[in-house]
Amino acid sequence: EKDDSMRLPVLALAIVLGATLLPAKAQNATSPIALTLDQAIRLAETANPEVRNREAQLEAAEGYRREADALLFNNPELSTDRTRRRAAGIEGRASEWSIGIAQPFETGGQQARRREAASASLDALRAEIDEARRQARADVTLRFNAVLAAQRRVRLEQRSVELFDGTAQAVAKRRIAGEDTRLDANVALIEAERARNALAVSTEQLLDARVELATVLQMSPATLPDAVGELTAPAGEPLPYGLEQLLMSAQSQPRLRALAAREDAARAKYGVERASRYPDVTVGINVGREGPADGRERVTTLSVSVPLPLFKRNDAAVGQAYSEMSQAAIEKATVTRDGQAQVRRLWSRLESQRDRVMRLQRAMISAAGDNQQLAARSRQAGQIGLLDQLVVNRQTLDAERDLNDALAEYHTTRIELENAAGWSQKGSSR
Repeated sequence: EKDDSMRLPVLALAIVLGATLLPAKAQNATSPIALTLDQAIRLAETANPEVRNREAQLEAAEGYRREADALLFNNPELSTDRTRRRAAGIEGRASEWSIGIAQPFETGGQQARRREAASASLDALRAEIDEARRQARADVTLRFNAVLAAQRRVRLEQRSVELFDGTAQAVAKRRIAGEDTRLDANVALIEAERARNALAVSTEQLLDARVELATVLQMSPATLPDAVGELTAPAGEPLPYGLEQLLMSAQSQPRLRALAAREDAARAKYGVERASRYPDVTVGINVGREGPADGRERVTTLSVSVPLPLFKRNDAAVGQAYSEMSQAAIEKATVTRDGQAQVRRLWSRLESQRDRVMRLQRAMISAAGDNQQLAARSRQAGQIGLLDQLVVNRQTLDAERDLNDALAEYHTTRIELENAAGWSQKGSSR
């Protein structure tokens, strides 16, 4: 009866807890719990501040182009006046009026060059938007792969903790039975503590990687879903692209297109400022009525005015435009040269890291796994001691850590290489 009376409150508490937890589980089931690389790339393209900033400048560039496409750059000027005149010796007053319109005309061909500058500036902005999107894809791919590498490292360290904790517990039992020494127990305990410390460090690194990924996606780290995917190892066949393909791609990437368009726009603006040294011609026509009421005359006047370029010859604007044109040409040449060198450097590094990953897979990992199994059987048979088995286990885990680090470095270099060459980012997760 006492047992039955104790079971009833426990059962009631379980029912209450179950009813409380069910809505939370149902709510979590509707929220996204996984994030693939493709989804992260789409989010980054829409949420990236640089992309949105460049897109916000489109309206200004479109307005500049519409203004440049107008028939004339300057607006006509409308003028009117009305005069009441009273002459001596004449009765009454005379009312005179006139109305006129004047239009300035550019004589140096500025309008055509202005249209070239507006069109080139718009093309440059669109190329910069493409470059910002491409850079956003590269950034999120780097951060996503860093999270995948950190998650893999955490799983590896969890296995290490389980392995060394199990060894430490087994040694503790054998020591109680008098089969192992105190030194063996201390060594196993230290290895277990080192494994837990490595797990804590890798967990902290995973948190940092998730924060960086959430920052790129403009999300809160608390609401960031788990990254899904695995870092793929390079296969034995050649890479899907060669060095020559990457070098050719680097010459047509959006950044260089934007710089080339900026250079064209600067050259056109320089032409506008040079042409502005030629004075504008203002042509006007004026119609009016003059004279007394009994002898009024209709007067039509045609006027042409030209400013004399004696003191102001637009030298400051011409010099500024020439400096901007020169700077644009220098920046384009520098980026082109540095881009080619960057592609070659990253290509060499990628080949080296690819060989290193394949060598680790082919030799170290398989041999380390065999050694771990052999050491476990030898330990059970009494052929080796605890220290020998711990060395073998540590070697196996170190080999897997080296492979994980090598994979992370390989994919980081691959993404940087594709980004430097303007190659499309297709991710590295399956």
